[in-house]
Amino acid sequence: MDMHMDGHDHSAMPMAGMHNHAGHDHGSMIGEFRKKFFIVLALTIPVMLLSPMIQIWMRVNWAFAGSQYILLALSSIVFAYGGYPFLKGFVEEMKKKKPGMMTLIAIAITVSYTYSVATVLGLHGMDFFWELCTLILIMLLGHWIEMRSVAGASRDLELLVQLMPDDAHMLMGEMVHDVKTDSLKTGDMILIKPGEKIAADGIIADGESYLNESMLTGESVPVKKQKGDKVIAGSINGNGSLRVTVSHASKDSYLATVIKLVDEAQKTKSNTQLLADKAAFILTIVALSAGFATFFFWWLIAKEPLSFAITRMVTVMVICCPHALGLAVPLVVAISTSLAARHGLLIKNRTAFENSRKITTVLFDKTGTLTIGKFQVSRIKSLLSTIDEKELIHIAASLEQNSEHPIATGIMAKAKELSITLVSATNFKALTGRGIQADIDGKSILVVSPEYLKEKSIALPQSYTSSAAETIVFVMINNQLAGYIALDDKVRPESSQAIQTLHQNGIKSILLTGDNAIVAKSVSDELKMDGFFAEVLPHQKLEKIKELQSKGEFVAMTGDGVNDAPALAQADVGIAVGSGSDIAAETAGIILVNSNPADIVSLILFGKATHRKMVQNLIWATGYNVIAIPLAAGVLYKWNIMLSPAVGAALMSVSTIIVAINAKMLRVK
Repeated sequence: MDMHMDGHDHSAMPMAGMHNHAGHDHGSMIGEFRKKFFIVLALTIPVMLLSPMIQIWMRVNWAFAGSQYILLALSSIVFAYGGYPFLKGFVEEMKKKKPGMMTLIAIAITVSYTYSVATVLGLHGMDFFWELCTLILIMLLGHWIEMRSVAGASRDLELLVQLMPDDAHMLMGEMVHDVKTDSLKTGDMILIKPGEKIAADGIIADGESYLNESMLTGESVPVKKQKGDKVIAGSINGNGSLRVTVSHASKDSYLATVIKLVDEAQKTKSNTQLLADKAAFILTIVALSAGFATFFFWWLIAKEPLSFAITRMVTVMVICCPHALGLAVPLVVAISTSLAARHGLLIKNRTAFENSRKITTVLFDKTGTLTIGKFQVSRIKSLLSTIDEKELIHIAASLEQNSEHPIATGIMAKAKELSITLVSATNFKALTGRGIQADIDGKSILVVSPEYLKEKSIALPQSYTSSAAETIVFVMINNQLAGYIALDDKVRPESSQAIQTLHQNGIKSILLTGDNAIVAKSVSDELKMDGFFAEVLPHQKLEKIKELQSKGEFVAMTGDGVNDAPALAQADVGIAVGSGSDIAAETAGIILVNSNPADIVSLILFGKATHRKMVQNLIWATGYNVIAIPLAAGVLYKWNIMLSPAVGAALMSVSTIIVAINAKMLRVK
């Protein structure tokens, strides 16, 4: 919320923590309102004691020669000094031709002040300086409390900004130089000492440690990192010392991009916010009309004194202030966006996020989302008495060590786990789509698929069995079958609960994969999903989404944001998952840092909770006016039930505080 004294613009809500200077401005504004409140409070006490109305109520007479001029002087200071933010805001709103809250307050205090001055200068009637002062006092208090709420909403983002250390230890040879973080370039080598924050995105060149990434990804358990692993700027290093090769300059780092994304998302207006803006404008027009109508009714028709008519008008205008309404949506936006960022949910498009409550079907990519995304060796079977299982892995891994294929990665991981030292292979040759061939210690070695054996009419061993989700490779030595290795891409432990939670919320889950139908069916059945599309190429995913949409489904698509771009754009809600530090998924409305399916469920439930908070706030912010406006206008005057301007201001402030507290109760599940 832009809380400058020149008025409130509730629509574009730049959060305090986005840039250091903005943070300081916001803090000084809170301090300014606090100071104004206490000075006005000190002046209001003598004003009340000198007011004739208060003296009548207290049955005392403290009037003395010239006391009304002291009352005028003190009230003038309160009007000019305490009322300045509202008067200045009124001028700004008039320049923009958008009357709003400041217009209502400014008219109310100006009319009160002008009438009261006129009574001191000879107009017949009783001043209400004390009402003017208490009205300004309560308005200042309401603003001060509201600004503190808004500042609290931005604190999550301030914490993100503070995650980036100012300095980095740059390595030049063996010399360490402390440099400013923002001067780091791609390829620089930096030293991260135990307990320090990672100064830049990069890849570990040396060392190993556990990193706390909770503020960036929402993952509370420290993650083990070693040579070759990626690290994210802002993570907190554990007890190890690391040497890191910088992969992004600080302005392009993951953290900088997150902050920029959150900033943009908070400034983006969704449909709900546009509705709130429209409602606030309508309420302002209603307030001005109702205020003047109330005045003319009591003064010209009911023939009540001028002071009474003005009091009713002022009370109606104050109570009608669309303050809570102006705060209802932007505060929820600010809190939800920064809260989501802390849990690894990056909202690029506010409307897409709010639309997540309408999702009826989620299309899941298999590899890396529902499954771990890494092939792991599940079984090793030797077919020769001269070779044990460890030797079989030794041979296969020595052959696979130069390959980038996921199967090769799985075999290499097993060799590392068994502490196997590899030997070099010669005459390396790839057998397209079938496997690889090379020589080791003078022997011809092949690591091939079952299809290769079928093509060569080599009988499969009797012990050979394969489950649907397994991938099998055979090892051959000098054309003799030596054994086989089974690998599988295990289903994530969180996937089952995620699918179950979706079902409990009436949302269908469908698997979308390029894998074969046997593997797809196996995963779909294991997770009790609603169906699957197998052997789907990236460009065909878009057609599958259109097909579902034509049946009336509101579709969320999860993809990696690269080859899934057309499908993500076609989906009602595009969710790019597992992007890690590469979060440039342009077509996705929402980006999940982790590939965890539980995060997708959290996102949908959080979207529902956020929308619920917005609706609750909108109902409260407009609903209380329905009761308060007639009371302020004096419909129950016959029964001596009326609201004073000060009580009106208090009610308005209370409604604003309720809206702020309700927004602050938002949580990511």
